[in-house]
Amino acid sequence: MRFNWHFYVLAVVGVALGLLVARWLGGYWYVTGICVAIGVLATTLISLLVSWYVYDKSELYRFEWLPNISAGAKIVNIHAGFDETSVLLADKYPTAELTVLDFYDPELHTEVSIKRARKMYPSYPGTIRITTDDLLLEDDSVDVVFLLMAAHEIRDAEERGHFFRRIHRGLKPGGRVVLTEHLRDGPNTLAYSFGVFHFLPYEEWHLTFSLAGFEEISEEKITPFLTTFTLIKDVDSP
Repeated sequence: MRFNWHFYVLAVVGVALGLLVARWLGGYWYVTGICVAIGVLATTLISLLVSWYVYDKSELYRFEWLPNISAGAKIVNIHAGFDETSVLLADKYPTAELTVLDFYDPELHTEVSIKRARKMYPSYPGTIRITTDDLLLEDDSVDVVFLLMAAHEIRDAEERGHFFRRIHRGLKPGGRVVLTEHLRDGPNTLAYSFGVFHFLPYEEWHLTFSLAGFEEISEEKITPFLTTFTLIKDVDSP
């Protein structure tokens, strides 16, 4: 709510307008106004309840669903300007070598909620600023890359494809990408209404993975609203 307060202001305005229409115009408009007010209120409450369930009550941030990683593994957490996960990953994998990368570019990634979050919360110590064109990763150097609800901020398909090809190059043969995202699908449409268009469809993700060179892909549902893709770089990949 702190990062997306403008949506809730609009919701209050929508409910108020619906009630005003119902009160002052009456007749057919009474029913229309009441329906608008109820619709706006219902969609707002549903999105809040789903978000509370996903981010506060589900297994998401307990990270028990993440893979086991051997001691000394090199792991990279890539985010889009707001980092809730690096501290948790450091606790989850205390013997791994963690690098945190931030690809946020205010000229390309214009989500206002990220700008607000960055002002409120400092970056993880040692975070490295990168671009989606240059991840500053050596070829065949990384065991696991984490992308936890961040990659959808790369809205341009060509930019996103280039980004994943860079990740593919940086992974060791047999290395993995763990990508968690909301999808533009039925459950998220019911939860977030028009907000679902901020997410990407299942087919578009798979097209991105394929073009980047990932052939082995597995999927896991943490909740009905979140999908985790695990992408594995083939041991024979260049």
